[in-house]
Amino acid sequence: MAAKNPAQFFTQAHAEQYDQRFAKLAPMRDAAHLLIAATLSDLPADARILCVGAGTGAEILPLAARFPGWRFTAVDPSGPMLDVCRTRTAAFADRCTYHHGYLDTLPAARDHHAATSILVSQFLTDPAERIDYFRTIAAHLRPSGALIVSDLSTGPGGPIGEALIEDWMRLMLMADQTPEQIANLRTAYQTHVAILPAAEIALLLTRAGFEAPIPFLQTSLIHAWHTRVAE
Repeated sequence: MAAKNPAQFFTQAHAEQYDQRFAKLAPMRDAAHLLIAATLSDLPADARILCVGAGTGAEILPLAARFPGWRFTAVDPSGPMLDVCRTRTAAFADRCTYHHGYLDTLPAARDHHAATSILVSQFLTDPAERIDYFRTIAAHLRPSGALIVSDLSTGPGGPIGEALIEDWMRLMLMADQTPEQIANLRTAYQTHVAILPAAEIALLLTRAGFEAPIPFLQTSLIHAWHTRVAE
């Protein structure tokens, strides 16, 4: 992965405020975590899970509580975000490995049963870099290893996609984002975030060596898919 810019946005101040800033979106988060747990529930009791862009540990907490034998590798290029993750997941620290850096700095080993990439790949605006990112995830998964991907997506694209973005902005207002923050979001979505139609994201995943992804959740602009390394 050549793109190394996303971490610059996740500063100390951002990390400290991140969970509280989006607290009113908790029902969307909880729905995603419930479905992710169901999707991965057939993994072995001692499964190893790679959490790419682990952030504040939001997906580790419910999975670690529900599956007491699972172990987690939390990877994040933002030191402040990873520090928050360590604090929040302290109760499960004996089952967590924390790696400060980008995924391509994680020692290569195909020893994970599954991986999660939650609102991460959208920051790679070059399609080739996004494919390389997914390929790097695959390189850390066991044969037929599972991948959960969630990103901002315009769904079918076109007018529907434009309407989804406007729905999302109204949702941000309900989540107490200020007009200035929403204006900043609009700018970021035009410059630093690749919000693609779902079909394009699916194509990137298959080109990276995964099976055709199955969509299992949409909450406004957030879409989620599950897939496996193609045999």
